[in-house]
This record gives sequence, structure tokens and C-alpha cells, in this order.
Amino acid sequence: MAVIAAFILNAGLNFCLGLLLAKLMGPADFGLFGLATTGAVVLNTLVFEWLRLSATRFYSNRVRQEEPWIRHGLDRAYAVLALVLLVASALCAVVGATVEMDAQGRFAIAAGAGLAAFGIGLFDYHAALTRARFDGGLYLKLTIVKNGLAFLLMAGAAWLFPQPVWVLVACGLSQFLPVLVLRRPLLDPKVPIVRVRMGETWRLFRAYGLPLIAANAIYQITPFLNRSAIAMWFGLAEAGYFALAADVATRSLSMIGTALDLILFQLAVRVDEHEGHVAAEAQIGRNAGIVVALMVPCAGGLWAVLPAIQGLIVPEAYRGPFALYALILIPGLLCGTLLNFGLNPIFQIRRKTVPVIAAAIVGLAVNAVCLLVLPTHFGAPGIAMAQSAGLVASTLWLAVRALAGPQRLRIDWWDVFAACTATLAMMACLAPFRHMDPAMALAISLPLGVLVYVLLVALFDIAGLRSLAAAYLRQRTVTPTA
Repeated sequence: MAVIAAFILNAGLNFCLGLLLAKLMGPADFGLFGLATTGAVVLNTLVFEWLRLSATRFYSNRVRQEEPWIRHGLDRAYAVLALVLLVASALCAVVGATVEMDAQGRFAIAAGAGLAAFGIGLFDYHAALTRARFDGGLYLKLTIVKNGLAFLLMAGAAWLFPQPVWVLVACGLSQFLPVLVLRRPLLDPKVPIVRVRMGETWRLFRAYGLPLIAANAIYQITPFLNRSAIAMWFGLAEAGYFALAADVATRSLSMIGTALDLILFQLAVRVDEHEGHVAAEAQIGRNAGIVVALMVPCAGGLWAVLPAIQGLIVPEAYRGPFALYALILIPGLLCGTLLNFGLNPIFQIRRKTVPVIAAAIVGLAVNAVCLLVLPTHFGAPGIAMAQSAGLVASTLWLAVRALAGPQRLRIDWWDVFAACTATLAMMACLAPFRHMDPAMALAISLPLGVLVYVLLVALFDIAGLRSLAAAYLRQRTVTPTA
């Protein structure tokens, strides 16, 4: 539970920090910052993601004790790649300072994005290690320190030096410093390095992680290209409107999905380790039902409270475009969460990740075709439509690969139908409140939406959630025996 609490805390504070930065920087600078942070995420994915994924898949408490070369291989690879990234960032900074002499120039922004990618990669890696060890307390400490530093450094930079490059540098520092502060508990017991095992572990990581990187990079490149297109065709201010809407909608929907994945995928890995592949695939099927049962109502709830969010917490300069972009993006973002947390795990467990790449390519192709057509007819919102269309296409393609054929993932289709029907019932109950006073609408819609959906879950035991909750409560009320 500490892991879930830490992630929800992290997502909530990131949500607030994004709104604060948008207000302090203004639409144009926030648009450039959003474009640069998307580039930093792409860079982090290309450089470090294969190692983070390998840590999630191959590292555990048992491995920590019995196969220490796994951690040695991860650490060495991270160190080498981090050094290369820091050198490249330093070169960009030197060129930006001597040639462009402009903190808003391309090389300066590239240097800031490189430092942000370095910090993000280092933090995500160590966070993945703590989750793989099921050390919720340490993960919570990392999250608290990181978010405290992020508010202090990033908001301080946006206030004192309202230029995106300094906020990017602050972003990198706020991710790097928590790892430095908590370095001792993050270390494994010291044992001699078995060098003959290094080559084997790196080959294992490459074979498993690189296909997933290719897919993740495409998924990250797509919004980067879309934000670049908005900036070039409609200006940085419009890119800022799009960036805030995309960030808020993405964080709102991915918060629950990622929190679930932190537990559910590690549970499947543990089942695979102790009970075998058949049991692990059955667990992933159950996990997929839980993901659908919780993510679909989240998307419906976001639709219901979107006008209230815009009226209450979105900076005034962004209102209007914010609600429009977020509304268009919700279907695609929902499909993206179902793909990442419901469908991808079956291919990760099987270590057959090529279909994940193919799904990403399908999505990129659909996004590209829509970019050629939709902005002509719909203007800047057409780019948001293109992004949603690409994610829907990727999800449909991978769903066919995962859920059809003799080796299909077994899921309970009743759970999918029941979750969607219950969500529609919840949305119908909340629809009359969408255009009320924002504060009143939010105060009514949040508890009412949760109440309606929870009652339907309790009545029909959707995805076994009622049974899981009852088992958890029974376990909590059992008096420990000596």
C-alpha cells in the first residue's frame, strides 16, 4: 500500500506543479517547456528505458541475494549511458553559450532537455528497483524527497528565471538529488563482481528491453511531433494550451493505471517466478480485467468534471482551449492506458515484444495520415484528433494480436461489458451537473460518481473487485495469533 500511496502522492503533486508552472511561465514559454520536456522523455526512453524495464522484469529480492550480477550489469550500463548523455548535454551547453548566446536557443534547450532526461532516467531506475524489492517505505521516501525538491527548484526557477532552460535544469536536479540523498538504502550488499556474467546480463537486457524501447520511443515521439507541429503551424502559445491539456488529462488517467501496474505487473512476475508461465498468464488476464474496470470509469469521470476543472484550477489564460483539447484527447489516452497496462504485460511476460513495436508503428502511421488531413479542416484541434486516432488504432491492433488465436490472453468479457455499462450509467447520472457552478459541480460529481460506480461494482462484482475488497477487509480484521 505504501507504493500506491507514494504514486498517488507523486501524481497529485505533479498535477499541481504543472498548473503552477503554466501560470508562472505563461502559454508561450510553457509551450516551449512542454515541447522540451516531451523531448526529454523521448531521450530518456531511447537511452535508459531498456534498463528500467529490465530492472522491473529481472530484479527481485531473490535475485538481489542469489544473482547479484543482475544489479551489477544494470548499474554499469546506467553509468556508461549517463556519462555519454552528460557529455552530450555539456557540448550543447557550450555551443549554446558561445554561438547562439541565447537561453531560448535550440542548443541551450537541448542541453536542458538532456539534463532533465538524465535526472528522470536515474530516478525512474532506482524507483523501479525499490518496487521490484517491494520496499514501499523506501519508494515513499524517494517520492517525498523528489516532489519536495521539484516544487522548490522548478517553481523557484520559473519564478526567478522565467526561461524554460532553467526550469529544465531544475527538473533534472530534482530527480537526481533524491537518489543521492538516499543512496545508502538503495545499494545492494557488496559482493565481488562476476565479470563473466556481465556480457550475459547485457545480452539478456538488450533482447528483452530494446524491442520495448522501440515501441515506447514511437509512443513518445508521436506527441513530440504533434506538439512540434502545433508550435510550427499555430505558434508556441497554442502549443502551451495543448501541452497543459495533454499533461493534465494524461496524469489524471495514468495515475490509477500506473499505480495499478506498479503492483499488478510485479505480482505477475512473482507468480511467473514461483508458479510458472501458465499461472502468470492467468494472473495477467485477471489483471487486465481490473485495469479495464478501474480505467474506464476514470475516463468517464474526467469527462464529467472537465468543465469544473477548467473553471476552478486551470489558469485563466488557458481556459477554453484547455477543455476542448482535453475532451478530444480523452478517448485516445484511455486506449493508451488500456494498451500499456492491460495488453502489453502479456507480451512482456512471454518476452515476445515485437507485436508491441508493430502496434506502435500502426499508431504512428495513423497519426501521420491524420496530421496531413485533419488540421486543414479543424485547425489546431485536428492535431489532438490525430493523436487520439493513433492511440485508438494501436490499441485495436494489439488487442487483436493479444485476444485472438490459440495463445490468446484469457479475459472475462463480462467484466469488460459490465465496466463499460456501469461507466455509462455513472456518466448519465453526472451529466446534469457538468454546466453548474464549477465548485458546486465538482463537490457533487466526485462523490456521486464514486458512489454510483462502487454500488454497481458491489452489486455485480465487476472484475472480482468486490471479492478482493472483502478478502482484504477480512485479512485486516483477523487478529494475529502467537
